[in-house]
Amino acid sequence: MNSSGATSRNPFHLSPKLIIAAVGIVILFILVMSSFFVVDQTEQAVVLRFGKYNRIVGPGLQTKLPLGIDRNFNIPTRVVQTMTFGQATVDQNYSGMFMNTPSGSSAGESIMLTGDLNIVDVQWIIQYRIEDPAKWLFNVQERDKTIRDISQSVINQLVGDLPILAIMSSERTSIEIESQERMQKAFDSYNLGVRVVTVKLQNIVPPVGEVQDAFEDVNKAIQDMNRLINEGKQQYNQEIPRAQGEASQQIQVAEGYAAERVNNAQGDVARFSAVLEAYSMSKDITARRLYIETMEEILRKADAGTLTLIDRELDNFLPISNLTGSQGGVQ
Repeated sequence: MNSSGATSRNPFHLSPKLIIAAVGIVILFILVMSSFFVVDQTEQAVVLRFGKYNRIVGPGLQTKLPLGIDRNFNIPTRVVQTMTFGQATVDQNYSGMFMNTPSGSSAGESIMLTGDLNIVDVQWIIQYRIEDPAKWLFNVQERDKTIRDISQSVINQLVGDLPILAIMSSERTSIEIESQERMQKAFDSYNLGVRVVTVKLQNIVPPVGEVQDAFEDVNKAIQDMNRLINEGKQQYNQEIPRAQGEASQQIQVAEGYAAERVNNAQGDVARFSAVLEAYSMSKDITARRLYIETMEEILRKADAGTLTLIDRELDNFLPISNLTGSQGGVQ
C-alpha cells in the first residue's frame, strides 16, 4: 500500500534519456546563439580566433565559431567622431576589451604661447573616422589619448610660430588646413587606422583676467584705427573723383581756349596774308583802304564827347561831337 501511494504522489518520472535530451537542447541553443552576431550598417566587425586576428566582416548577420573560439568586436567605421579641446568633450563609448575609456578635455590644454610671446586660449575640434578597424584595435593601446596628444602638439607648434593677431584673423584658415595635414601624417606614422575629416578652430581669445582686459583694449584701439582708416578712405573716395572731375573740366576748358586762340591766330595770319598780297599788288589803294577802315573802327568805338580832331600842322581842331551829334549835326 505504501508503494502504491508513493507512485501516485510522483506521476512524472525523469528518465536518463529525457535529461540527456534536455541538456542537448540547451547545448544546441548555446551553440546556435554563440555562432551568430549582427553588425550594424555603420560598423565593421573584427573577428578574432583564439585571440588572434582572423578576418573583417561587414554589416549584416554574420557567423562565427561558437563557445568563444571566435570573438567579434564591432568598430564604427562609418561614423565621423568628434573630439574637442579646451571645453567639455562628449565621446562615444563602445564596449569590448579593446575599447578604452576616452580621456576628457582639460582647460589647460588650450592655453598656448604665440610667436610674439602672447598667451592665447585656443579651442578647437577634430573630426575623424576609423578607416582600418584592425589597425585601430591592435597598433596603438591608448588610442584616444594618442589622438589628443598629437592634436595638441600640432596646434601648439602652429600657434607658437605666429603672432596672436594673425592667429585670430588672417591665418585661421591656414592653421586648420596645415594642422589637418600634419595630424594625418602623424596618425599614419603610428598606423592608427584613422582618417582626419576636418580640424576646426573654435574660440580664440586671451585668457580671462588682466591679459584679456589688456587685449580688449588693444582690440578697441585697432577697431578705432580701422574705423578712422575706413572714414579716411571714404572721404578719399568722395573727394578724389570730384577733384578729378574738376581737373578734367579745367583741362577741357583750357584745351577749348587754346583751340580758339590757335584758330583766331590762324585766321589773323590768313587775313594778314591776304592783305599783304593785296598790298603788294596795289600799295596806295590798299594803304588808303586800311587807313579808312582803321579810322572807322576808332570812331565807332570812341566816346564822341571826348574825341577831338585836329589837323596835321596842329593849327586847328574839330570836336567830333559837332559832326556826329544827333541834333543839328552832320550825319
